Amino acid sequence: MDSIDKTILTLLQQDVTLPVSDIAEQVNLSTTPCWKRIKRLEERGVIKSRVALLDAAKVGAGVSVFVHIKTQQHEQRWLTRFAESIAGFDEVMECYRMAGEWDYLLRVATKDIESFDRFYKKLISEVEGLTDVTSSFAMEEIKFSTRLPLTNC
Repeated sequence: MDSIDKTILTLLQQDVTLPVSDIAEQVNLSTTPCWKRIKRLEERGVIKSRVALLDAAKVGAGVSVFVHIKTQQHEQRWLTRFAESIAGFDEVMECYRMAGEWDYLLRVATKDIESFDRFYKKLISEVEGLTDVTSSFAMEEIKFSTRLPLTNC
């Protein structure tokens, strides 16, 4: 990946709706070579998808909750079932397998505390093998970004 690719990716991370001609102009390429670079980045999986970012509060999902999970189950079969179960919860925005005190961390988006309580009850009833589930509610969003740093690639 060269500096032109990085600039293209930076521009797309800021606004994926930019016309290819505008991107090409900013990276000093003609439209066709710029378009080919974007296609190559998509084919290589560097660009995973193109999405619209929504205002969580305006669509009824403005409460962010971080859910820490512990389990005694660590075999692959359980992990596969756990991942499939978590994928079925629309409220789960992110899920990570962690090193350290907690085994998993979820970021959950809900409308309010009552909505989270319904999610929580469903989670603990549908996912077997959870030994500890602790939740923290975000009081204020200080920084949110979907832009990845491109300095190390």
